[in-house]
Amino acid sequence: MNESFILFMRPSIRQLQAFVTIAELGSFVEAAERLHLSQPALSITIRKLEQAVGGMLFNRSPRGIQLTPEGRFFLPTARRLLADWEAALGDLSELFNKQRGKITLAALPTLAAGFLPAVLADYRRRYPNIAISVHDVLANQVDELVSDHRADIGFSVRPTASEAIRFEPLLDDHFVAVCPRDHPLMAQEAVFWADLLDYPIIGVSRLSSTRQAIEQVLQQLDREMDLMCEVSQIGTAGRMVAAGLGVAALPSLSFRQISAEGLDWRPLSAPHVPRSLGILTPSRGTLSAAATAMFDLVREHTSAIAPGLKASEASRRDR
Repeated sequence: MNESFILFMRPSIRQLQAFVTIAELGSFVEAAERLHLSQPALSITIRKLEQAVGGMLFNRSPRGIQLTPEGRFFLPTARRLLADWEAALGDLSELFNKQRGKITLAALPTLAAGFLPAVLADYRRRYPNIAISVHDVLANQVDELVSDHRADIGFSVRPTASEAIRFEPLLDDHFVAVCPRDHPLMAQEAVFWADLLDYPIIGVSRLSSTRQAIEQVLQQLDREMDLMCEVSQIGTAGRMVAAGLGVAALPSLSFRQISAEGLDWRPLSAPHVPRSLGILTPSRGTLSAAATAMFDLVREHTSAIAPGLKASEASRRDR
Protein backbone atom coordinates (compact mmCIF):
# COMPACT_ATOMS: atom_id res chain seq x y z
CA MET A 1 0.00 0.00 0.00
CA ASN A 2 1.60 3.28 -1.09
CA GLU A 3 1.99 6.31 1.22
CA SER A 4 -0.61 8.48 -0.53
CA PHE A 5 -3.24 5.73 -0.03
CA ILE A 6 -2.36 5.43 3.67
CA LEU A 7 -2.76 9.18 4.13
CA PHE A 8 -6.08 9.08 2.30
CA MET A 9 -7.33 6.30 4.58
CA ARG A 10 -6.54 8.06 7.86
CA PRO A 11 -9.68 8.52 10.03
CA SER A 12 -11.30 11.93 9.96
CA ILE A 13 -12.65 13.94 12.88
CA ARG A 14 -16.17 13.35 11.57
CA GLN A 15 -15.61 9.60 11.63
CA LEU A 16 -14.26 9.74 15.18
CA GLN A 17 -17.26 11.77 16.30
CA ALA A 18 -19.60 9.22 14.74
CA PHE A 19 -17.77 6.31 16.40
CA VAL A 20 -17.80 7.87 19.89
CA THR A 21 -21.44 8.94 19.62
CA ILE A 22 -22.61 5.46 18.59
CA ALA A 23 -20.51 3.85 21.34
CA GLU A 24 -22.01 6.18 23.99
CA LEU A 25 -25.62 5.84 22.82
CA GLY A 26 -25.50 2.20 21.75
CA SER A 27 -27.71 2.98 18.78
CA PHE A 28 -27.22 4.03 15.18
CA VAL A 29 -30.69 5.59 15.16
CA GLU A 30 -30.10 7.83 18.20
CA ALA A 31 -26.55 8.68 17.04
CA ALA A 32 -27.86 9.70 13.60
CA GLU A 33 -30.38 12.05 15.23
CA ARG A 34 -27.75 13.64 17.50
CA LEU A 35 -25.30 14.09 14.63
CA HIS A 36 -28.02 15.32 12.24
CA LEU A 37 -27.18 12.60 9.73
CA SER A 38 -29.31 10.09 7.91
CA GLN A 39 -28.83 6.50 9.02
CA PRO A 40 -27.36 5.47 5.64
CA ALA A 41 -24.86 8.36 5.81
CA LEU A 42 -23.85 7.38 9.36
CA SER A 43 -23.43 3.74 8.31
CA ILE A 44 -21.19 4.79 5.42
CA THR A 45 -19.12 6.95 7.79
CA ILE A 46 -18.53 4.05 10.19
CA ARG A 47 -17.79 1.65 7.32
CA LYS A 48 -15.08 4.03 6.03
CA LEU A 49 -13.62 4.32 9.55
CA GLU A 50 -13.48 0.53 9.87
CA GLN A 51 -11.80 0.30 6.47
CA ALA A 52 -9.27 2.90 7.60
CA VAL A 53 -8.36 1.10 10.85
CA GLY A 54 -8.48 -2.38 9.26
CA GLY A 55 -11.31 -4.13 11.08
CA MET A 56 -14.74 -4.10 12.73
CA LEU A 57 -15.38 -1.72 15.62
CA PHE A 58 -19.01 -2.67 16.26
CA ASN A 59 -20.93 -5.94 16.42
CA ARG A 60 -24.40 -5.54 14.93
CA SER A 61 -26.95 -8.00 16.27
CA PRO A 62 -30.69 -8.16 17.00
CA ARG A 63 -29.83 -7.30 20.60
CA GLY A 64 -28.28 -3.99 19.52
CA ILE A 65 -24.85 -2.50 18.96
CA GLN A 66 -21.84 -3.58 20.97
CA LEU A 67 -18.19 -2.59 20.68
CA THR A 68 -15.78 -5.24 19.52
CA PRO A 69 -12.68 -5.77 21.73
CA GLU A 70 -10.77 -3.55 19.29
CA GLY A 71 -13.54 -0.96 19.51
CA ARG A 72 -13.38 -0.93 23.32
CA PHE A 73 -9.60 -0.51 23.10
CA PHE A 74 -9.93 2.37 20.63
CA LEU A 75 -12.73 4.27 22.43
CA PRO A 76 -10.58 6.08 25.08
CA THR A 77 -8.12 7.12 22.39
CA ALA A 78 -10.90 8.42 20.14
CA ARG A 79 -12.35 10.43 23.03
CA ARG A 80 -8.94 11.91 23.80
CA LEU A 81 -8.35 12.82 20.15
CA LEU A 82 -11.72 14.60 19.99
CA ALA A 83 -11.03 16.43 23.26
CA ASP A 84 -7.60 17.53 21.99
CA TRP A 85 -9.21 18.69 18.74
CA GLU A 86 -11.84 20.74 20.58
CA ALA A 87 -9.20 22.20 22.89
CA ALA A 88 -6.99 23.14 19.93
CA LEU A 89 -9.89 24.85 18.19
CA GLY A 90 -10.73 26.69 21.41
CA ASP A 91 -7.15 27.84 21.86
CA LEU A 92 -6.98 28.99 18.25
CA SER A 93 -10.25 30.87 18.58
CA GLU A 94 -8.93 32.67 21.69
CA LEU A 95 -5.78 33.66 19.81
CA PHE A 96 -7.74 35.05 16.87
CA ASN A 97 -10.14 36.84 19.22
CA LYS A 98 -7.19 38.22 21.24
CA GLN A 99 -8.40 36.56 24.43
CA ARG A 100 -4.95 35.10 24.98
CA GLY A 101 -1.50 35.23 23.40
CA LYS A 102 1.82 37.02 23.62
CA ILE A 103 3.43 39.89 21.76
CA THR A 104 7.10 40.88 21.80
CA LEU A 105 8.18 44.43 20.96
CA ALA A 106 11.62 45.94 20.38
CA ALA A 107 12.05 49.70 20.67
CA LEU A 108 14.63 52.43 20.94
CA PRO A 109 14.80 53.60 24.57
CA THR A 110 13.52 57.01 23.40
CA LEU A 111 10.36 55.42 22.01
CA ALA A 112 10.07 52.81 24.76
CA ALA A 113 9.92 55.56 27.39
CA GLY A 114 8.35 58.40 25.41
CA PHE A 115 5.78 56.81 23.13
CA LEU A 116 4.99 53.23 24.12
CA PRO A 117 3.68 53.61 27.70
CA ALA A 118 0.42 55.25 26.63
CA VAL A 119 0.02 52.74 23.79
CA LEU A 120 0.64 49.76 26.06
CA ALA A 121 -1.77 51.05 28.70
CA ASP A 122 -4.49 51.36 26.05
CA TYR A 123 -3.65 47.93 24.64
CA ARG A 124 -3.84 46.32 28.08
CA ARG A 125 -7.25 47.85 28.69
CA ARG A 126 -8.53 46.38 25.43
CA TYR A 127 -6.77 42.99 25.58
CA PRO A 128 -5.99 42.25 29.24
CA ASN A 129 -5.06 38.60 28.69
CA ILE A 130 -2.30 39.15 26.14
CA ALA A 131 1.20 39.08 27.62
CA ILE A 132 3.54 41.85 26.46
CA SER A 133 7.33 41.81 26.40
CA VAL A 134 9.34 44.94 25.54
CA HIS A 135 13.05 45.08 24.69
CA ASP A 136 14.41 48.64 24.88
CA VAL A 137 17.60 48.32 22.84
CA LEU A 138 19.75 50.10 20.28
CA ALA A 139 18.65 50.52 16.67
CA ASN A 140 20.78 47.70 15.25
CA GLN A 141 19.41 45.35 17.91
CA VAL A 142 15.84 46.35 17.03
CA ASP A 143 16.61 45.48 13.41
CA GLU A 144 18.05 42.09 14.38
CA LEU A 145 15.18 41.15 16.69
CA VAL A 146 12.57 41.96 14.04
CA SER A 147 14.39 40.40 11.08
CA ASP A 148 15.01 37.20 13.12
CA HIS A 149 11.32 37.09 14.15
CA ARG A 150 12.30 37.33 17.81
CA ALA A 151 10.19 40.50 18.03
CA ASP A 152 6.81 40.88 16.37
CA ILE A 153 7.13 44.66 15.93
CA GLY A 154 9.99 47.12 16.25
CA PHE A 155 10.00 50.87 16.87
CA SER A 156 13.10 52.62 15.64
CA VAL A 157 14.73 54.90 13.08
CA ARG A 158 14.63 53.93 9.43
CA PRO A 159 16.87 50.86 9.09
CA THR A 160 19.68 50.47 6.64
CA ALA A 161 18.71 48.60 3.47
CA SER A 162 17.33 45.25 4.53
CA GLU A 163 15.07 42.91 2.60
CA ALA A 164 14.01 41.26 5.86
CA ILE A 165 12.33 44.37 7.33
CA ARG A 166 9.47 46.66 6.36
CA PHE A 167 9.46 50.22 7.70
CA GLU A 168 6.43 52.47 8.04
CA PRO A 169 7.16 56.07 9.17
CA LEU A 170 5.23 57.22 12.22
CA LEU A 171 6.54 60.64 13.19
CA ASP A 172 9.50 62.94 12.70
CA ASP A 173 11.73 63.77 15.62
CA HIS A 174 14.57 66.30 15.63
CA PHE A 175 17.63 67.20 17.68
CA VAL A 176 17.66 69.80 20.44
CA ALA A 177 20.36 71.42 22.54
CA VAL A 178 19.95 70.37 26.18
CA CYS A 179 21.52 72.70 28.74
CA PRO A 180 21.17 73.83 32.34
CA ARG A 181 18.30 76.30 32.52
CA ASP A 182 20.59 79.30 33.20
CA HIS A 183 23.04 78.43 30.41
CA PRO A 184 23.85 81.30 27.98
CA LEU A 185 22.63 79.26 24.97
CA MET A 186 19.14 79.17 26.47
CA ALA A 187 18.81 82.92 25.85
CA GLN A 188 18.44 82.12 22.14
CA GLU A 189 15.33 80.97 20.26
CA ALA A 190 17.41 78.30 18.52
CA VAL A 191 20.97 77.07 18.82
CA PHE A 192 23.45 76.45 16.04
CA TRP A 193 25.33 73.16 16.21
CA ALA A 194 28.59 75.10 15.91
CA ASP A 195 27.74 77.11 19.04
CA LEU A 196 26.81 74.01 21.04
CA LEU A 197 30.11 72.38 20.10
CA ASP A 198 31.99 75.22 21.82
CA TYR A 199 31.03 73.64 25.15
CA PRO A 200 31.94 70.30 26.80
CA ILE A 201 29.57 67.62 25.51
CA ILE A 202 27.88 64.81 27.40
CA GLY A 203 27.77 62.14 24.71
CA VAL A 204 25.74 58.96 24.39
CA SER A 205 27.01 55.56 23.28
CA ARG A 206 28.78 55.37 19.94
CA LEU A 207 26.55 52.41 19.07
CA SER A 208 23.33 54.39 19.41
CA SER A 209 21.43 55.91 16.48
CA THR A 210 21.57 59.27 18.30
CA ARG A 211 25.36 59.25 18.40
CA GLN A 212 25.64 58.10 14.80
CA ALA A 213 23.49 61.03 13.66
CA ILE A 214 25.65 63.44 15.67
CA GLU A 215 28.81 62.01 14.11
CA GLN A 216 27.36 62.75 10.66
CA VAL A 217 26.79 66.38 11.71
CA LEU A 218 30.39 66.61 12.93
CA GLN A 219 31.63 65.38 9.56
CA GLN A 220 29.42 67.85 7.76
CA LEU A 221 30.71 70.76 9.89
CA ASP A 222 34.27 69.43 9.94
CA ARG A 223 34.26 69.74 13.73
CA GLU A 224 35.13 67.62 16.71
CA MET A 225 33.34 67.71 20.03
CA ASP A 226 34.91 68.27 23.39
CA LEU A 227 33.60 65.02 24.87
CA MET A 228 33.38 65.48 28.63
CA CYS A 229 32.11 61.90 29.08
CA GLU A 230 30.17 59.21 27.30
CA VAL A 231 27.15 57.46 28.83
CA SER A 232 24.86 54.62 27.79
CA GLN A 233 21.51 56.03 28.89
CA ILE A 234 19.89 59.30 27.81
CA GLY A 235 18.50 59.69 31.32
CA THR A 236 22.06 59.68 32.68
CA ALA A 237 23.09 62.31 30.13
CA GLY A 238 20.22 64.53 31.28
CA ARG A 239 21.21 64.30 34.93
CA MET A 240 24.82 65.14 34.11
CA VAL A 241 23.73 68.20 32.12
CA ALA A 242 21.50 69.30 34.99
CA ALA A 243 24.52 69.02 37.30
CA GLY A 244 26.42 71.48 35.10
CA LEU A 245 28.95 68.99 33.73
CA GLY A 246 28.30 69.86 30.11
CA VAL A 247 25.65 70.20 27.41
CA ALA A 248 24.10 67.60 25.12
CA ALA A 249 22.47 67.14 21.73
CA LEU A 250 19.51 64.79 22.11
CA PRO A 251 16.34 63.83 20.24
CA SER A 252 13.38 65.96 21.32
CA LEU A 253 11.44 62.87 22.34
CA SER A 254 14.12 62.07 24.90
CA PHE A 255 12.62 64.59 27.31
CA ARG A 256 10.09 61.91 28.18
CA GLN A 257 13.00 59.85 29.49
CA ILE A 258 14.69 62.45 31.66
CA SER A 259 13.68 64.74 34.46
CA ALA A 260 13.31 68.30 33.18
CA GLU A 261 14.19 69.76 36.57
CA GLY A 262 17.04 72.23 36.08
CA LEU A 263 17.08 71.62 32.32
CA ASP A 264 15.92 73.49 29.25
CA TRP A 265 16.34 73.02 25.53
CA ARG A 266 16.27 74.80 22.21
CA PRO A 267 15.98 73.45 18.66
CA LEU A 268 19.30 72.75 16.98
CA SER A 269 19.82 74.14 13.50
CA ALA A 270 22.44 74.62 10.81
CA PRO A 271 22.05 71.85 9.98
CA HIS A 272 18.53 70.72 10.84
CA VAL A 273 18.71 66.99 11.52
CA PRO A 274 15.30 65.26 11.34
CA ARG A 275 14.87 61.67 12.50
CA SER A 276 12.18 59.55 10.92
CA LEU A 277 10.80 57.15 13.53
CA GLY A 278 8.51 54.31 12.61
CA ILE A 279 7.30 50.73 12.87
CA LEU A 280 9.44 47.81 11.77
CA THR A 281 7.89 44.46 10.86
CA PRO A 282 9.30 41.35 9.19
CA SER A 283 8.96 41.58 5.42
CA ARG A 284 7.98 37.93 5.15
CA GLY A 285 5.08 36.27 6.87
CA THR A 286 2.05 37.82 8.52
CA LEU A 287 1.53 39.31 11.95
CA SER A 288 -0.43 37.45 14.59
CA ALA A 289 -3.85 38.77 15.59
CA ALA A 290 -2.32 40.21 18.76
CA ALA A 291 0.48 41.94 16.84
CA THR A 292 -1.93 43.27 14.20
CA ALA A 293 -4.05 44.82 16.97
CA MET A 294 -0.92 46.47 18.38
CA PHE A 295 0.07 47.75 14.93
CA ASP A 296 -3.36 49.33 14.44
CA LEU A 297 -3.36 50.87 17.92
CA VAL A 298 0.06 52.44 17.34
CA ARG A 299 -1.31 54.11 14.23
CA GLU A 300 -4.20 55.49 16.29
CA HIS A 301 -1.87 56.96 18.89
CA THR A 302 0.53 58.38 16.32
CA SER A 303 -2.05 60.83 15.04
CA ALA A 304 -2.33 62.28 18.56
CA ILE A 305 1.38 62.24 19.41
CA ALA A 306 2.66 64.82 16.90
CA PRO A 307 0.33 67.68 17.99
CA GLY A 308 1.12 66.89 21.61
CA LEU A 309 4.84 67.16 20.98
CA LYS A 310 4.39 70.51 19.26
CA ALA A 311 2.34 71.82 22.18
CA SER A 312 5.00 70.62 24.61
CA GLU A 313 7.69 72.43 22.64
CA ALA A 314 5.65 75.65 22.56
CA SER A 315 5.06 75.57 26.31
CA ARG A 316 8.79 75.14 26.99
CA ARG A 317 9.68 78.06 24.73
CA ASP A 318 7.11 80.25 26.48
CA ARG A 319 8.52 79.64 29.94
